[in-house]
Amino acid sequence: MESLGELLKAWPAGRKMTNQADQMMEELMADPLVERLLEKHPELDEQAVRLNLNRVYQYVTEYRNCTNCPGLDKCPNDFEGHYTLLSSESVNGNPQLYDRKVSCKKFTARRSEEQIKSRIRSFYVDERALENGYSADEILFNDPNRTEAAYQILNYIDRTKEEGLQQEGLYLAGSFGTGKTFLMCYLLHELAKAGYTGAIVYMPEFVEDLKSMMHEPGKLKETVEMMKETDLLIFDDIGAENLNPWVRDHVLGSILNYRMNRKPTFYTSNHGLEALEQHFSFTSKDGDERHKGQRLMDRIRPYVQVVMVNGDNKRGRKS
Repeated sequence: MESLGELLKAWPAGRKMTNQADQMMEELMADPLVERLLEKHPELDEQAVRLNLNRVYQYVTEYRNCTNCPGLDKCPNDFEGHYTLLSSESVNGNPQLYDRKVSCKKFTARRSEEQIKSRIRSFYVDERALENGYSADEILFNDPNRTEAAYQILNYIDRTKEEGLQQEGLYLAGSFGTGKTFLMCYLLHELAKAGYTGAIVYMPEFVEDLKSMMHEPGKLKETVEMMKETDLLIFDDIGAENLNPWVRDHVLGSILNYRMNRKPTFYTSNHGLEALEQHFSFTSKDGDERHKGQRLMDRIRPYVQVVMVNGDNKRGRKS
């Protein structure tokens, strides 16, 4: 009785398949990648490759795809962002090829970036500022007038990475458009890479939104608790909000009172500390309440290092 292989060879379609397999085998054996595989695993021979023809073919094909990578979103491999690796083990004295999927650098980088983003909450701040991933050189040299402030930011990042969360935050003061938010987003992104959670809150819009949250106590409590517990909290453009006593005393005061001596809070503002205290001391409802402004500042002033951010106004520039 003829074997199945002999019958297949006898049929025209079977001969064609056999010829294609032989041609594929010949091409694979001449491929430099397969030559390196055989050098690494001398126990493998041509017969072992033939028995694992599909595995070897996928190994070579995916390696070529990765060499000419069209980008992660257009990855042609079977498993996006992964490629096949082959290894050999001896089973009952016979070499056996095994394949496994390995993530590529682009996939690993994207997953890492997604993990970083998951640690950061943004309230009313353009998230593109958090996603740009600026380098330290860009931070330092984009504006020579801002270099001293940038060094202070970088030193703070390094100190936190070495020593852990600091009790003292930073208060970035300066004119409009000098890059205070930009610097804070850089700090938040860099420390998120080190595993810290953080939130950045644009104060003018946050305060307006809080007024509607008065009727949603569950949402209000969740928001306040998150701001209390996050490792790094940034109040962006503080002093520009239309403050009322309830926001000042019961929301902002509660958050800052909890974070004192626990976790650092950061600020950007067009005001210095004295001007900010005056801002907190006056509300459209109750007028001048200097003692309440001072009370809130007692939860800010001792817990920040003031950083003056100089430079040109960059808002509205195309580059």
